[in-house]
Amino acid sequence: MHINEAEFVISNSDFRCCPQGDTTEVAFIGRSNVGKSSLINYLTGKKDLAKTSSKPGKTLLINHFLINKRFHIVDLPGYGFAKVSKTQRERLRKIIEDYIMFRPQLANLFVLLDSRLSPQAIDLEFMEWLGLGGVPFSIVFTKTDKQSRSRLMQNIENYRTKLYETWESLPPIFMTSSEKREGREEILDYIEKIVEGQML
Repeated sequence: MHINEAEFVISNSDFRCCPQGDTTEVAFIGRSNVGKSSLINYLTGKKDLAKTSSKPGKTLLINHFLINKRFHIVDLPGYGFAKVSKTQRERLRKIIEDYIMFRPQLANLFVLLDSRLSPQAIDLEFMEWLGLGGVPFSIVFTKTDKQSRSRLMQNIENYRTKLYETWESLPPIFMTSSEKREGREEILDYIEKIVEGQML
């Protein structure tokens, strides 16, 4: 897939206020500081489309971007939550869960994981929740350039092993680096298949 157009559409805190119609949506989510905004900018070729910040947890709303006038990329708040109040944390949880469970246009959720880390309980629990809810999702390992190739592959294998403790089969897995320009074509090709499938 070649992205010719990528434009911001709307930000809001309620899935019921998201764009109307049947335009396919693919959403991106991950813990704070996993590199979500950088990945969206890398995929779209627009360096300032999704706002990046040195401080994690800056995405506090559901952000829609229209791609090639065909589908939406959706930037969701992180589920790890940065340093926010208990009230704000609960508000963010509701924003995320309501969108994922009740947004019929959502065709796939890309769950971003930091490739430098060992399997994290919060990530495993979130993916388990997705599985129980029947939510289609894929796994994207980010920041693959931040360690040696052997360490990277070992970390990913550790994740596979952990996931196979509770999963019979795993969702698609992608490896990305916004800095090294890796993984873009694989994800865009996968999105293309999703969008085409939804339009049949």
